[in-house]
This record gives sequence, structure tokens and C-alpha cells, in this order.
Amino acid sequence: MAKILSDLTSTIIAGLVLAVVLIVIMMLWHGTGLDLDRNWWAFLFRWMHVVSGVMWIGILWYFNFVQIPNMGNIPDEQKPAITGVIAPAALFWFRWGAMATIITGLILAWLNGYLFQAISLGTMENSSSFHTAIGIGMWLGTIMWFNVWFIIWPNQKKALGIVEVVADEKAKAGRTAMLFSRTNTMLSIPMLYAMVAAQNGVF
Repeated sequence: MAKILSDLTSTIIAGLVLAVVLIVIMMLWHGTGLDLDRNWWAFLFRWMHVVSGVMWIGILWYFNFVQIPNMGNIPDEQKPAITGVIAPAALFWFRWGAMATIITGLILAWLNGYLFQAISLGTMENSSSFHTAIGIGMWLGTIMWFNVWFIIWPNQKKALGIVEVVADEKAKAGRTAMLFSRTNTMLSIPMLYAMVAAQNGVF
């Protein structure tokens, strides 16, 4: 077991195997077969959407609750370990978590038949408060995704020295990335509320 847990890839594979075993156990327990219909695919993409979202928002909150507030407490000689190793790795999973979240979310909305009602925030005919709530969550998530890919990441590349720029531009890029990261943290709170409210019918 220690060998599996010592390697991240092995750990992830083990987690996927456990998920499959759980599915099989639940099917046998309740006597249901695996019917790969539209509902099953919607479930699969909902699960992937949640997993991707946990990766994305988890790292966003790590940056804003842990890394950024504590950078000033780290001795200067130790900061290159954060900016040269930890931050680039975290930003990789951060931006691809955002991409996976938005793609799986759009596919999920299409599979469940509410994509256009949600995009229109429930203003189309035969729409409901669910479409308004999930649509608000989708639009907030889309703004956050845009910030990640087109503002935060390009500026982080400058701030971390991945793209060479002069010192003043590097400092400005770091501040811009931080402010938009904080913007996403702020937006994540109503976004998650709208998503959960839509699923629970309380919007």
C-alpha cells in the first residue's frame, strides 16, 4: 500500500479503481444494470465536472488563503523554491482544472437539455428559476475561466520569470495576477452558491 501511495500516478489509478469497484458493488447491491443511456453520461460528466471543479477552486483557494498571504513571511533565500517550483506546478493544475471544469460543465448542461436556457439566464420560454440559478453559476464560472487563461496565467508567466520582462513589468504583472486571483476568489462564493442552490431548488 505504501508503494501505491508514494507515487501520485499510482494513487490516482487506485482511486479510479476504487470508484469502479464502488459502482459495481452498488449495481449488484441494488440489482441494477449499467445502462449507458443519456442519464448515465450526464452522471459521468457531472462527476468529472465536480472533480475538475474541486481541483480548480481548491488550488485557487490555496493561492489566496495560504500562498499569497504567507509569501511575506518566507525568507528571501527560500522564495525561489515557491516561485520556481511550487507555483508553476500549481498553476498547471489550476488552469487545466479550470478548462476541464468549463468543458465538462457545458457538456453536462447540453446532456441535461438546459444549456440554452441557462445561458439566457432563464429568460427563454419554458424556463424556470433552476435555469436562472444554474445560468448565473455558469456565467460566473465562465468569467473566472476567462480570468485564469487570459489574465492570470499570462501575467503569472511574467511574474514568475517564465517570460522574461523588465523588473517594473514583472512587479506589475504579479500584482495584476494577484488582483484577478482575488477577483476569482470573490466570484467563487456566489458561483458555488448559485450552483448548489440550483441543484437543491432553493434559489
